[in-house]
Amino acid sequence: MKVAVVGATGLVGNVMLQILAERDFPVDELLLVASERSVGKKIKFKGEDIAVISIPTAIDKRPDIALFSAGGSTSLEWAPKFAEVGTTVIDNSSAWRMDLSKKLVVPEINAKTLSKDDKIIANPNCSTIQMVMALAPLHNKYKIKRIVVSTYQSVSGTGVKAVEQMENEIVGKKGEMAYPYPIHKNAIPHCDVFEENGYTKEEMKLVRETQKILDDKTIAVTATAVRIPTAGGHSEAVNVEFDNDFDLNDVRQLLNETDGVTVQDNLDVNVYPMPMYANGKDDVFVGRIRRDGSQPNTLNLWVVSDNLRKGAATNTVQIAEYLVKHALT
Repeated sequence: MKVAVVGATGLVGNVMLQILAERDFPVDELLLVASERSVGKKIKFKGEDIAVISIPTAIDKRPDIALFSAGGSTSLEWAPKFAEVGTTVIDNSSAWRMDLSKKLVVPEINAKTLSKDDKIIANPNCSTIQMVMALAPLHNKYKIKRIVVSTYQSVSGTGVKAVEQMENEIVGKKGEMAYPYPIHKNAIPHCDVFEENGYTKEEMKLVRETQKILDDKTIAVTATAVRIPTAGGHSEAVNVEFDNDFDLNDVRQLLNETDGVTVQDNLDVNVYPMPMYANGKDDVFVGRIRRDGSQPNTLNLWVVSDNLRKGAATNTVQIAEYLVKHALT
């Protein structure tokens, strides 16, 4: 099994390498791929120093699987070239997510739709992954009518530059700004760029990707995405209206029985999900489970997950694991 990690020097690429090692993914040959300026740089994997190579060199080596986390423009240009030589690409950027010919996959929900013909597979946005992980089992039973979601997103979702901005501001050091405003002691209601409708791309990803993953365009979704000064982990307040009524105990049981979801919901001892506890873990944590008393058939949830792991790298590796297990590469 020959595996390429494209964008290996980046924040998500680094986490991908950690997870490949942690999960003992069957790698016989690992290709670490980055931009020309990083070629030759050594990165350690399972105690071995591996030199970074260029994208054209990696294509010449014809890997079985390429895990991409190098930005949308890189994916658009190079993913098809990997696919042409028989490589299955799992792409973490937004480049292919809404392409009708490409699958948008959260393994626990829709991996069964994959086939050998899928040579470019899209990994969803981090905030979408954690939300649909919690909502998919509920949708199957009660059918979702409408979702109102507000996100509280870590600076790590923006990248290394944003983490450095926050760390600099904490100690009063001037440095490069990833955001138009300070993030320390602040909340910025601006994730990604604004679209013509007044929503950001991040907010519209929650709308479009949720409908595609759950395979239901009738689900109405509206979102507000906010950047907050946490170093890791996204949080979401999710209000979901169903066609059918529900029992709260049944909701908790459904979530408890869902692979990859952990219920943390004991108000007697102040147990509820928080990013500081989700950090470094692969599960999606759900709590504050309660009925919305303002209208029928409506539920409130608080959903937290490590955006670099299940929200990005872990989900990507899980897709690769499914491909290997079912001989789809």
